[in-house]
Amino acid sequence: MSTVRLVRGAAPMSGVRSVLGRALPVVVTAVVILGSWQLLVTVLDIPSFIVPAPVAVVSAFQAEFATIMSASVVTVQEVLLGLLLGAVAGVLVALALSRFPGMSAPVLTAAVIINCAPIVALAPIFNNWFGVTNLMSKAGVAAVMVFFPVLVNTTRGFLQVSPLHLEIMESLAAKPRQVALMLRLPNALPYLFNALKLGTTLAVIGVIVTEYFGGPSNALGVYIAYQAALPRFEYAWAGIAVASALGLLLFGVMSLLERLLMPWHESLHDRES
Repeated sequence: MSTVRLVRGAAPMSGVRSVLGRALPVVVTAVVILGSWQLLVTVLDIPSFIVPAPVAVVSAFQAEFATIMSASVVTVQEVLLGLLLGAVAGVLVALALSRFPGMSAPVLTAAVIINCAPIVALAPIFNNWFGVTNLMSKAGVAAVMVFFPVLVNTTRGFLQVSPLHLEIMESLAAKPRQVALMLRLPNALPYLFNALKLGTTLAVIGVIVTEYFGGPSNALGVYIAYQAALPRFEYAWAGIAVASALGLLLFGVMSLLERLLMPWHESLHDRES
C-alpha cells in the first residue's frame, strides 16, 4: 500500500516539474528581453517614436484597458471567422485532391503562386468587395492566408498514407468515404494541426493589416493606426502587444486541441519526454 501511495504521489509532482521545466526558460527569456529593452531605452535616451520603454507601454495599456479590450473583441471575431473559413475550405479542397491525386501537383502549384500575393494588395481589394466596416472584409483576408498552409499540409497528410494500410482497406472493400475518414484523416491530423498553429498567427497578422487600411472604429488595427498617427506611440505599442498576445493565445489553444484530439501521436510523447 505504501508503495502505491508513493507512486501516486510522485506522478503529480513529476507533472508539475515538467510544466515548470518548460515554463521557466520562457519566463527567464521574457524577463531578460524586457529588462534589456527598458535598460537600453533609459540609458541611451531613445525617443518614444523609435521605441517606447516597456514601463510606458504598460502604463498606456492600463490607461486604455477598456478601449483596447473592446477593440480586441471585434478583432478576435474577425480572426476566428477567417480561421474557420480558411481551415474548412483548405480541408475540403485537400480531400478532393486526395480523391484525385493527379490534380494535386497543378492545384498546389497554383495555390503557391496565389499565396505570393502580399497582404497590402489583398486588404484594399477585400475592403472594396465587402465594405470597409464589414466583418467579412477582414475575415476574408485571414481566410486566404489560412487556406494555403492548411491546403498544402493537409493534402500532404492525406496522400502520404501507408500503401499497406491502403491495401488492407481495399481488401476489406472499403468505400472511398470510409478510406478518407478512417485512414487518410487520422494520418493528416498532425499535418493539419501544424498548419492551424501557423494559420493562427497568419490570421492575426492579416486582420490587423487589413484593419490598418480601414475598418470598424473599435477594431484593434484601427486603434493602433490611430494612436500611431496622433502620435502616441506607447499606446500604439500597447495595442501591438495585445495583438501579439492574441496570436500566442490562439497558438496555445491549437496546441491544446492537438493534445486532446490526438494524444496517441508520437510527436506529443517526444515533447513530454
